[in-house]
Amino acid sequence: MATLAQFSRSLGAVCARCSSQPIKIGRCLSTARLLNQNEKTDPPPSPPPGGIGSDKPGFLSRLLSVRTIDTGSTSHSTLLSDKDVVYELQFHSVKPEYMETYLNQFADFLEKMKEKKAGSELIGSWTVDIGEQDEAIHLWRYRGGYPVLNNARNIYRTDPDFVQYRKSRNEMLRSRKNQIMLEFSFWGEIKPRDPEHIYELRSYTLKPGTMIEWGNTWAKALQYRNYHNEAVGGFLTHIGDLHRVHHLWAYDDLQTRKQSREDAWRKPGWDECVQYTVPLIRQMETRICIPTPFSPLK
Repeated sequence: MATLAQFSRSLGAVCARCSSQPIKIGRCLSTARLLNQNEKTDPPPSPPPGGIGSDKPGFLSRLLSVRTIDTGSTSHSTLLSDKDVVYELQFHSVKPEYMETYLNQFADFLEKMKEKKAGSELIGSWTVDIGEQDEAIHLWRYRGGYPVLNNARNIYRTDPDFVQYRKSRNEMLRSRKNQIMLEFSFWGEIKPRDPEHIYELRSYTLKPGTMIEWGNTWAKALQYRNYHNEAVGGFLTHIGDLHRVHHLWAYDDLQTRKQSREDAWRKPGWDECVQYTVPLIRQMETRICIPTPFSPLK
């Protein structure tokens, strides 16, 4: 009998504890509702001026983030350039032992292009001194746009003289590629220069959708980098490697290049242009180039 009484008391204690549990749960749910109400009524703290979440961007946020811009419904190339003139940039990787022969044959090819009035105009021709070794670069201009380019390429593909030239040339090459480009309208057309110069070709791959901001920023930045008349031309690719930009500069020598770039940093405003353009870049490279004997740009 004593054992049965003890069992009854133990069972009653367990039931009492179980019956009290809903009260605890109810208290927790009530507290949660109060917390939710507080979250709805209490506004978040205001961000510090110039800090994260501020309407006024600080230096670090300007450097690390890309500004949002309205590009509208017009193509970037239409807004930034004139399609009545197109350019072709050729890259030829030449086998080292054939470089001299290659240049001699290219000079002959250039004269034949003039004789046949193909409509192509060689603007500049270089070999790379620092960068991609044993590389030749040629810049062509086609006044009249794509109709003139189409005519020139048709002559190049079908004329018997050029068929034989290509066969001989290709044996001297390791690889080749080209890009069709448009010139930034704010940069101005390339003009002849007195000899002698070295040239720097700076090539940038931009994030898609940022070409407008690049052009707008460089339209202002060019004044800081053209104090010594070193700016030659600026281009954006239209066919080929897309989202690609090329800037061409001319210097007396490498020391002049160094001095020119240091002078730009001393001018108020250049640092801000760099802050806005660096986040737009995915990749960049630079080449120091020497004009060939037949290059119009010396």
